Amino acid sequence: MIPLRDHYPSGSFPLITRCLIAVNIVVFLYLFSLSEQHLDTFINSYALIPAVILSGNNLKSLITSMFLHSSFGHLFGNMLFLNIFGDNLEHRLGHLRFLIFYFISGLGAALAQIVISPSSLVPILGASGAIAGVMGGYLFFFPNHPIDILFSFGWVVRDATVPAWSMLFYWFFFQLISGLGSLALPQEGGIAYFAHLGGFLTGFLFAFVFKKRTTHHQRFSLI
Repeated sequence: MIPLRDHYPSGSFPLITRCLIAVNIVVFLYLFSLSEQHLDTFINSYALIPAVILSGNNLKSLITSMFLHSSFGHLFGNMLFLNIFGDNLEHRLGHLRFLIFYFISGLGAALAQIVISPSSLVPILGASGAIAGVMGGYLFFFPNHPIDILFSFGWVVRDATVPAWSMLFYWFFFQLISGLGSLALPQEGGIAYFAHLGGFLTGFLFAFVFKKRTTHHQRFSLI
């Protein structure tokens, strides 16, 4: 199930969302220009490696790993999701709060994966965890927004319009089942499903926190 678009324009220019997309693209193009040797060195320096983090080293990778992607498909999929779900959430939270929210979600995703595979030396990279947090925030604030999706039954591909909650619940359930299956090969590379789950749950939780703080601030502003 792939989201194609939502039906509610945000009503304001999503500055942070567009900047995040641009930075991810620029970093990917830079990676694409590196030789294989320099690429390996760069990945080991800026991707998140759980065992290294737990040793107290390379803590910057908790942030830098969010801007690395392994392939064009990896980049395109992440930026598609960010573009669809980011603008409304940015409009709801405001530019600065959205940026803080994005990084908090990414850190929550990293923590979840580190807890699951603390001794892993496999580099983890990608914006998926932070974007999963954006999806969690979207579910909290806009559960009934209609989303156009693409889905398949075997070789038959169809599009449909569904409420956001149904698409996001399906996505979460798929990540959960896949994550449980991946526990059989904890040291292998692949998709960091628990980072997705951790980011999503962090985003949903902090959407609640941000909503309470916004309401509190507005109440005192009115007085």
